[in-house]
Amino acid sequence: MIRDVARRFARERLLPFGREWDRTGAFPRSLLPEMGKLGLFGILAPQEYGGLGGRYLTWAVALEEIAAGNGGISTLMHVHALGTAGVIASLGNAEQKAQWLPRMIAGEAIGCVALTEPHAGSDVSGIKTRARKVDGGWRLDGAKQFISNGRHASVAVILAVTDPDAGSRGMSFFLVPTDTPGFRVGNPEEKLGQTTSDTVPIVLEDCFVPDAAMMGEHGQALPAIMGLLSDGRISIAAQAVGMARAAFEAALDYARERQAFGKAIIDHQAVAFRLADMATQIEVARAYTHHAARLLDAGADCVKEASIAKLFAGEMAERVCSDAIQIHGGYGYLADYQVERIYRDVRVCQIYEGTNDIQRLIIARKLRA
Repeated sequence: MIRDVARRFARERLLPFGREWDRTGAFPRSLLPEMGKLGLFGILAPQEYGGLGGRYLTWAVALEEIAAGNGGISTLMHVHALGTAGVIASLGNAEQKAQWLPRMIAGEAIGCVALTEPHAGSDVSGIKTRARKVDGGWRLDGAKQFISNGRHASVAVILAVTDPDAGSRGMSFFLVPTDTPGFRVGNPEEKLGQTTSDTVPIVLEDCFVPDAAMMGEHGQALPAIMGLLSDGRISIAAQAVGMARAAFEAALDYARERQAFGKAIIDHQAVAFRLADMATQIEVARAYTHHAARLLDAGADCVKEASIAKLFAGEMAERVCSDAIQIHGGYGYLADYQVERIYRDVRVCQIYEGTNDIQRLIIARKLRA
């Protein structure tokens, strides 16, 4: 049922407008309450705050459908509902949950997660943002980079160093409303794709937050991050599958209609075999992504499986989208056809939530264990 709701929404409210949004850089904010009303932001959220209390497999199925409609909107959904609301649900205290989760589930307030910095991405130990203890709270100073949803967010999860001498045990999470004095959002980055997902730098300058803004235990952010990475990687794998599927379906429709040498190009073996390979890769990526999600739902250690899912799906999606352009021929290179946009949108799936090089390191480490 959730899959069908997400698919209908994607086909009716996302897919027809992708070209215009991409051309103008528009942010379809009016869609957010619609997504909230449909339950798309609350799939994983606790029922007591208005969520569905669902499984990660359900999340993966729904996110694939949204990604098939628009990659940028699926990134917004991923960062908001899984990245931000998920962290609040896992680490937040009762007051933080009550204040933010109902509004986030309804799409009334959008969240962002500010971990990455100009010189620290996959290497979280390189974080330089500092939280200085003062009377009644903390003062945050630092710069964050590549923050999705940052321009439109009402609240941000901030990772900062609270004890520089404690190493991996010296970082903490803070929940910071974006209208807090000293919280400054920079100009949106000009990107290759996903224009419906804003990406901005954030600067914290003597940004005071009360003691109650800390999430989880003091100095325990890094262990918490390690425990939350698998769900994000499975989510990106599902997103990649969705975009690849959309490109494949567009190529399949085109191949059935386009005539060459007296017959539809799908009847030429070169095109038919290319489509067969695309379908195979998508099916395998989806099946493995669902396998990793089921392990996560069962509470099993799925670090390796999550990394495999993201690695395979991300690289599969770029190949499939490239093949979709090839099947379209010259038209595939034009912005008039959606495969050109999907090809640009899907490329980042190999970068965020841990680059694919990092995924290979994780898989190799697990193999040696």
